[in-house]
Amino acid sequence: MDGSDGPATWRDGLIARLALRHARIGVVGLGYAGLPLALRFAEMGFRVEGFDIDAAKVEAIGAGRSPVHGIGDRRVAESGMRAHASAEAAADCDVLVICVPTPIGPHKEPDLSAVRETLAALAPHLRPGQAIALESTTYPGTTEELVLPVLARAGLRVGVDAFAIYSPEREDPGNPEGTVARVPKLVGGATPACLTVGQALYAPVAGGLVPVSSLAVAELAKCYENVFRAVNIGLVNELKRIAHAMHLDVHEVIDAAATKPFGFMPFRPGPGLGGHCIPVDPYYLAWKARELGVPSDFVELAGRVNDAMPAYAVARLRDALDDRGVTLRGARVLLLGLAYKPGVPDTRESPAVEIFRLLEERGAVLSYHDPLVPRFPATRRLHGASPELESVLLDEEVLATQDAVVLVTPQPGMDLTLVRRAARLVVDTRGALRGEGPGVVVTA
Repeated sequence: MDGSDGPATWRDGLIARLALRHARIGVVGLGYAGLPLALRFAEMGFRVEGFDIDAAKVEAIGAGRSPVHGIGDRRVAESGMRAHASAEAAADCDVLVICVPTPIGPHKEPDLSAVRETLAALAPHLRPGQAIALESTTYPGTTEELVLPVLARAGLRVGVDAFAIYSPEREDPGNPEGTVARVPKLVGGATPACLTVGQALYAPVAGGLVPVSSLAVAELAKCYENVFRAVNIGLVNELKRIAHAMHLDVHEVIDAAATKPFGFMPFRPGPGLGGHCIPVDPYYLAWKARELGVPSDFVELAGRVNDAMPAYAVARLRDALDDRGVTLRGARVLLLGLAYKPGVPDTRESPAVEIFRLLEERGAVLSYHDPLVPRFPATRRLHGASPELESVLLDEEVLATQDAVVLVTPQPGMDLTLVRRAARLVVDTRGALRGEGPGVVVTA
C-alpha cells in the first residue's frame, strides 16, 4: 500500500464531484442496509446504480416496486436509481459502497464469502479515481485484508488514485429514528486522503460524521456497539433464569433497578438474539481475539447464554404442559411471531426459528401466526421435506384448538388481549403479558 497522499488530482476531483452531486454512486447489496442508503443518495441528488445478485430484487426496483419491507414503492419509483444483477455498470461509478451480508458459518466462524465474491465481481471494472466503501459489519482488519489487495492487483495506489473506506451501517429496520439520515456515521480511511474522501461521500446523506483514525478503529467500534448489547442482553437473560428459579418477576426487578439515576442502563430479557448483527458480532470479535491470542471469555460466554435461550423457552413450555398433564410430543402449539423483532418481516437468526426447530424435533404439532411473515419455507426448518407453512388467523377458534401458545415476537396489531383470554396456556418469552388478567401465563 502506498501510504502517501500523492498528487491531489484524483482525490480533489472526486471530492469536487461529490460536493456538486455529480458523482455516480454504486451500492452493492440492496437489502435492509443497502437499499435505504441507495435511496438516500438518490434523494440527495446523486445518480445511483444498485447491484444485487437477487434477480427478483433487481426486477422489482426496475418496475418501481420496493423489495424491502418498510420502504414504499413510491420512494423507489421516484428515486431514478437503476438496478443491475451484474457488475458491468460498476465501471461507470465513482464510488462503490458494499452492503452485503456477513453471517456466521456452522461453527460460529466469520463468513465473508459475500464480501469476497462482491470484490471479485467488481475487480475487472475498477479504475483510477474510484473509492470503495465497505459497510458490512465485520471483524477489525477486514477492509485492509480484503479490499486493499483487490485495489493493488488492479494496479491502483491506495490514497493516490483509489480510496478505501470503512463506514459501518447503523440502520435499525422499523425504527424511523434509526436511518442513515438520522444516525451519525463512523468513517475510517486507509490513508488521510481516503478519510477525506469518505467524509465527502457521507456528509450529504448522514446524520453527522464521526471520523476516526483508521479502518480498524471503525471496524472495532461497530463490533463493540453490537457486542455491548449482546453482552448486556446475555446478563439480563441469566438474571431472568435466576428470577424464575426464585419465583420472582424479572421485569419488576429491572424496573426497580432502573430507578437508579446513574451507573445503570436497563436491558430486557427475551428468547434469544436475532437479526443480521447482534447475534453475529460477538462471534466475529471472539474469532479475531483468538487469532490475536487474546482471551474474550466474557464475549463468548454472552454468546452461549443467548444461544441457549430458545432451548430454555422450550423447556419452560414442556414443564408447563407437564403440569397440565400434556406431553410435548403431539401437543398442538401455536407460535406468535417468527420475525426477530416487532415491526419487521426479517427471520434472519430469529430465535423463533430455533424454537420452531426444537419443537418440531420434539414432535410438537406446530402452527404459527405472524402478519408480516405470511409463509415459512420448509428450507428454514428441520426437515427439508416438510411442506411450506402459512401464517394462520389469530382468532378464538384457532386459539381454542391449541394446547399452548408461545409468544415470541409481539408484532404490531397482534391481539394479545384475545390471546390471554382465549388460550389455554401462554408461554410469554418477552414479558408482554405482565400483570393481572385471565388465562394461564408462564414466563420464559
